Amino acid sequence: MQRALFSRSALLAQPVAAAVDSLLAARSAPLLQRLDRSISSATIPPPTCILRPLEAPLRYLFGPGPSNVPPRILAAQGRPIIGHMHPEMFEIMNDIKRGIQYIFQTDNNMTIAMSGSGHAAMECAVFNTVEPGESVLVAINGIWGERVAEIAERMGANVHRMVKTPGGYFSNKEIEQAVEKHKPVLFFLTHGESSAGLCHPVDGIGDICRKHNCLFLVDTVASLGAAPIFMDKQNIDILYTGSQKALNAPPGTAPISFNDRACHKMFNRKTKPVSYLFDMTHLSNYWGCDGQPARVYHHTGPVSGFFALRESLAVIAEKGLEESWKKHKEVAAYLYRGLEDLGLKLFIPERELRLPSVTTIAIPDGYNWKELLAYIMKNHQMEMTGGLGPSIGMVMRIGLMGYNCEKINADMALHALADALKNCKKSKA
Repeated sequence: MQRALFSRSALLAQPVAAAVDSLLAARSAPLLQRLDRSISSATIPPPTCILRPLEAPLRYLFGPGPSNVPPRILAAQGRPIIGHMHPEMFEIMNDIKRGIQYIFQTDNNMTIAMSGSGHAAMECAVFNTVEPGESVLVAINGIWGERVAEIAERMGANVHRMVKTPGGYFSNKEIEQAVEKHKPVLFFLTHGESSAGLCHPVDGIGDICRKHNCLFLVDTVASLGAAPIFMDKQNIDILYTGSQKALNAPPGTAPISFNDRACHKMFNRKTKPVSYLFDMTHLSNYWGCDGQPARVYHHTGPVSGFFALRESLAVIAEKGLEESWKKHKEVAAYLYRGLEDLGLKLFIPERELRLPSVTTIAIPDGYNWKELLAYIMKNHQMEMTGGLGPSIGMVMRIGLMGYNCEKINADMALHALADALKNCKKSKA
């Protein structure tokens, strides 16, 4: 009896279902037609350039960065992707943190890598420690001080500039006088000013800043791994660098560290930082630095970039910082001798102030520097560059850092320069 009822119900349901399906089909037909039209109505064809295989030339990157990346680090970056919130990714991030603490020579807990280039770390440092209306003092002897001054002004800081021509440096007395006058909450200095090839002395400046209750921010994008820097011993409150120079990694990640003084300032603000992406309240959790039991999603970090950064930190740790500093100094000295043998003039006269990773030469008399560099690129597949910012038209720059820091590469650079000097036209004036 029950089976008969079910059978009869099924028979009755069939025409009802068919009627409903017919009604729905009739109503959805115009919608489906519209969808079909929208799918088939692309009027812009695929670009022919994107349908061709990717091509990238093999070049010797002997400029101020990025530098060539060793196969080991390229292989690390090519490993299979994992999720940015997976436990294994957090372990890799923990390794990166420890590696940064080593290369910075710091015990700071608040140590992370930014998802972005050195500019990301530069903005993160300023945005988190400075509030609108506060005084900021910036030492400018090249492009990087100019950049920090503009960043601070854009977010409403009261910026004061100490300015020297490219290649100039500031005495501790000059710095203390400016700090006393302007009473900044933050003082910025570039350790490795790559636009001029200067490695600025740092000793004693952190003590001056502490004496006057001012945070000391240092840029080491071009110098980290090539010249000694000691974050804790030199009382540097905020230190950052980039991945693409002496650290051997591709561009795209930027180590940064804040000590307790800097953390107290940035976590006791009256206003929120102007950038959500660079807000250390969130980034400190993402990197497991805030003491919370769980990490909460903030942004999708560059997983492959972190693979490469971890491997680059491993390479430097295996070699040892002291050995890295020594090698960069030796190869730079070898390059200096070769340049002088070619009759070229080094832009920074004081040997102890020269940046080991990026060597600057004065533009040789009678030559067009753009023609020299174009000849070297065309005939030797080698990148060297002119000046940057205020040093444009003053210098040519040769970078031998990280993987490229070898005497054989210095010989190649010298040969290319000699060839360019021989074959490029020289004015009679």
